[in-house]
Amino acid sequence: MATFDTLITGGTVANTCATFRADVGIRDGKIAALGTDLGDARQTFDARGKYVLPGGIETHCHIAQESATGAMTADDYFSGSVSAAFGGNTTIVPFAAQHRGQTIADVVRQYDDRAAPKSVLDYSYHLIVTDPTDVAINEELPAAFARGITSFKVFMTYDKMIVSDEQFLDILVMARNNGGLTMVHAENNAMIKWMVDRLIDRGYDAPRYHAVSHPRASEIEAVRRGIALASFVEAPLLFVHISTDAGARAVAEARMDGRMIFGETCPQYMFLTADDLDREGAEGVKFCCSPPLRDLQTQTDMWRHLNAGSLQLYSSDHAPYRFDASGKLSAGDNPPFNRVANGLPGIELRAPLLFSEGVQKGRITLGTFVALTAANAAGIFGMDDRKGSIAIGYDADIAIWDPQKVTRVSAAGMHDNMDYTPFDGMELQGWPVTVINQGRTIVDAGELKAVAGSGSFIARKPFDPTGFLPPREPEMAEATNFGAKLF
Repeated sequence: MATFDTLITGGTVANTCATFRADVGIRDGKIAALGTDLGDARQTFDARGKYVLPGGIETHCHIAQESATGAMTADDYFSGSVSAAFGGNTTIVPFAAQHRGQTIADVVRQYDDRAAPKSVLDYSYHLIVTDPTDVAINEELPAAFARGITSFKVFMTYDKMIVSDEQFLDILVMARNNGGLTMVHAENNAMIKWMVDRLIDRGYDAPRYHAVSHPRASEIEAVRRGIALASFVEAPLLFVHISTDAGARAVAEARMDGRMIFGETCPQYMFLTADDLDREGAEGVKFCCSPPLRDLQTQTDMWRHLNAGSLQLYSSDHAPYRFDASGKLSAGDNPPFNRVANGLPGIELRAPLLFSEGVQKGRITLGTFVALTAANAAGIFGMDDRKGSIAIGYDADIAIWDPQKVTRVSAAGMHDNMDYTPFDGMELQGWPVTVINQGRTIVDAGELKAVAGSGSFIARKPFDPTGFLPPREPEMAEATNFGAKLF
């Protein structure tokens, strides 16, 4: 009888704080041994000359999700999870979006029906809350947390999704009291609407004006306001898709003051610029996302913030809308920028972009790569008791990377349900060649080995505030002194 179900031999194992040569023995879906001369196995992967890394955890993606305008993203849980797997991921946490009038329970049932029969990878959800009724806040969200869906997102912009500051405070307190983590899209709604109205009225409706309509100031103000609200009630808060140096600095400063504040950025702010919006004809709409693409200086800023730890998460914000009437061109062949579905595909390229342009070019260490693609997400989102590390007893979620494999990016080479990629033509060095999730081989040598519905729902732990000390200066003495009564 074989000692292990699977052996990975001869590779270089890397976690956030250590890189070492070791074989990895897998039994019953778990990492059972690390060492040399471990025995035999029913299957063996030769990882000589390769890195053996924790499987990626993609925690910002929109799969089988309707937008506020009713447009459905192009990927369902099969194509979305397959694309994620080919990019070295083993767990995905897409959004489950509530629309006004829906109960949270209905949303969870709806996404269970979409995910369970189709996902090839482990999965969970973040809820999107747009109808924060008393019942939703005080009964339904705590019930979702008890099931292990311990994070959710709110919006400070978009008329159909925005929550007021008063609602935001109620939500933050509820999450704090029930072990939940609030995520927020932080842009100032009034600034954006003011800019959009003036641009459209003056005939400036080409795709390139999308970037103009979302000024940096709108993000910066909203981030600072969000920090103030969360700090006031001493609640954790994660800012998604930070796209400005000042926004990232605000997150870093809040953390230095002991606040439970986190920040995320995305590949589009590191590898694309607003110039991509200014392409011939309607081509620029392919690059419409919010917050918008910025400039070359922003790219340098985001590398600096990721390397310094100012931002803890690096996620794709995969929001796939095809370049046709079902997606980007739903308002016509040459739509005004304010009627374009916002979002870019990128779930498969998230980690390869960071590996090629980060690790291979000396911008970040291999340990930082592991932190940004897997370990930090596992810790922040309550999975670090089983995912995010190569360690005995953890899920056998592993990506074997060939650092010499060169890939030229093309839409045809992707595995999502898209007809374009915004990163077309880039040449990347380093790619995951084998992906294993809970001991199951998902991808090997360019072939899908898993079947639809073979992934598992992952119930996540409550948010862990360990390591965050009380702030040096409370935002409001009365709130601190009478917190038990007020909150």
